[in-house]
Formats: sequence, C-alpha cells, structure tokens
Amino acid sequence: MKNSPKKAKTEKTSKKNRYSINAFILYALLTSITIFALGCEETWRLKRSAPAAPDSAVIKANQLKPEALKIIQVSLADQNPLVRANAIEVVATTNQIRMMPKVQRLLQDEFVPVRFAAALAVGDSQYALAERSIRQLLQDKDENVRIAAAYTMGKIRSPKYFQVLRKAIGRNDMTVRANAALLLGKSGDKDALKFLYWAIQQKDSDDKVRFNAVQAIATLGDERIFPKLWAMRISGYADDRILAVQALGALGNIKAKNILITMLDDDILEVRLAAAEQLGTIGDKIGETEVINVFEKNLLASLDKQDLMRINMRIALAIGQIRTPPLKKFLPHLLRDQSKPVRIAAAKAVLQCINAK
Repeated sequence: MKNSPKKAKTEKTSKKNRYSINAFILYALLTSITIFALGCEETWRLKRSAPAAPDSAVIKANQLKPEALKIIQVSLADQNPLVRANAIEVVATTNQIRMMPKVQRLLQDEFVPVRFAAALAVGDSQYALAERSIRQLLQDKDENVRIAAAYTMGKIRSPKYFQVLRKAIGRNDMTVRANAALLLGKSGDKDALKFLYWAIQQKDSDDKVRFNAVQAIATLGDERIFPKLWAMRISGYADDRILAVQALGALGNIKAKNILITMLDDDILEVRLAAAEQLGTIGDKIGETEVINVFEKNLLASLDKQDLMRINMRIALAIGQIRTPPLKKFLPHLLRDQSKPVRIAAAKAVLQCINAK
C-alpha cells in the first residue's frame, strides 16, 4: 500500500475550506477535524517526532481509563467552546453516563455549538432526566439549538418531534438546512429520505448541506446514494474523498466495505487513515497496517503543525475503531500530546477500547 506522506492540502486546494464550518454543523465533531484549527492555541506547539511504542507487549485500556476520563472532565470545563463541544461528543458516543449531569448543565452554555452538542448528547444517550431542560431549548433563540432539542425530544419522548426537522430542511439558512439534514439521518426516520434528496437537488444548497444530506442518506441505509458516493470517491480533491469515506462507513454494506479497502491505497495519508478508521467501524481491522506505517516509516516528518495535529487525531480515531494490541501501544503518547484536540481524540479511543470488551 502507498505510504506517501503527502498532505491533503497539496492537492487542488480551492475546496479546502468549504468544510471548515461551525462546530454545530457536524455533531460527530471529532471526525470533522478541520474545526479544531479555530481557537486552540495549543494546536501550534506540536511535536513532530513519532510516538515510540512502549516495550510492554500489551497496553490495557483499563489502565489508561483514569487519564482518559480526566481529559474529558477537564475539557467539559475548558474556556474554548469547541473543546467543550468535542468533549460532550465523547461523553455521548462512549456512554459516560456519570458525566451526563455536567453535559446537562452545558445545555445553558452561552455558545450555540455547545448547546447544540449538549442537546444531541442527551438524545443519543437517552438521558431522560434532562427532558425538562430540553423542553426549554425548544424555545431557544437560535434555530439550530431548537432543532437539536426537537431531535432529542423525538428520541426520548415521541417521533412526532421529527416533523420539526423536516420543516427545517427547507429553510433558506444553510446552517439550519445542513443541521436538519444531519439530524434527519440520525433520527432513523426513513420517511425523511425524500426531504434529504430534495436538499441535494436544490440549486441553492451549499456544499455542507449536500454532504450532510449524503451522509444522512447513507446513515439511513439507502443504497441509491451509492453513485454519489462513487463520484466523491474518485474526486481529485482529497477533502471530497475523506467525506466519501465517512459516508461509506455510515452505509456499511459489503459494497461500501470493498470501496473502503481500495481507499487504503490512496496517495494521501489522511484519506488512508480515514478509510482505516471507517473499516474499523464496520468490523474490519485491515487498516491496522496503515496506522503502524505512519510510525515505522516516519510519515510525520514532513508535515506542518496543523497537518500534524490532523494526522495525530486521525491516528487516535482509527485506533479507537480498530482496537488491536499493536495500535493500543500508541495511546499513552497520544493521551499526553500537547494538543487538546489530539488528547480528546485519544481519550475517546481509550474509552471505545474499554466499551468494546
């Protein structure tokens, strides 16, 4: 497999910042890596050296759990709202129910992305104890937060609340439309497919709307979206290919898996790592070699600071899905990285490894 360290930004870069969007547009915040470039001053003090794996044959994730939990707890109270939002996502996706009272308090955060992430976390965790607070957010001044609250009410109370999302996808505000598409996919409501295809076909829909709609359709398991994913998979833009990887992982069928395997040969390191991660989500550990190659072949050496952060995050996220002993050896180093986003991603990986047992 190819091991070129070439960065995504070296390919046709005119699309690069299309996806550097506000945090609340994509709930899977840790998979939307570009948002971390905003406001994290630790981002710029990264080590270039590859982490050396410990001598011990096995790293047990349980041994790293206290450190991982501490990272998330501290991040929930971080001054940077994007850090708080990403910590919230980890709490929800790794089922850290003991931290949900802290997430509930963040439903009143002054920043929209944090309230948005907290509302979704309540729904995804089925944390009914926060229902009263969620009902209050149905009247929030920001429509993005209101539709997040409607999504959560649909999860913990009645699917009738998903009607709010169907209406919101027709809004002229592209952020609201994109978030509505995202939430319809997460809702599991297959009757929403016609609204999602409508959003893709509208001439005024921007790129973030179209991608969220594609991702949502794939999440709902509709294979009619496959030609669109194929077109993204062969795009000359590395960013498009990464988005295709994420949607293929959401689709998760045999055809999607086979395409993801071919993407382990992509010229761009970040695409290969994203493919390895998504293969891990559907139970295939073939991408382990791509992660190990980063260190054995010193593929980090030529990266600038921002891309180094992105790659280290991709590595952590891939480890969290593949979860093999040779990869777990790198988690202690990543947990102590100088970048907050990398530490959060590594903490997520530790907790995923524990939950998978």
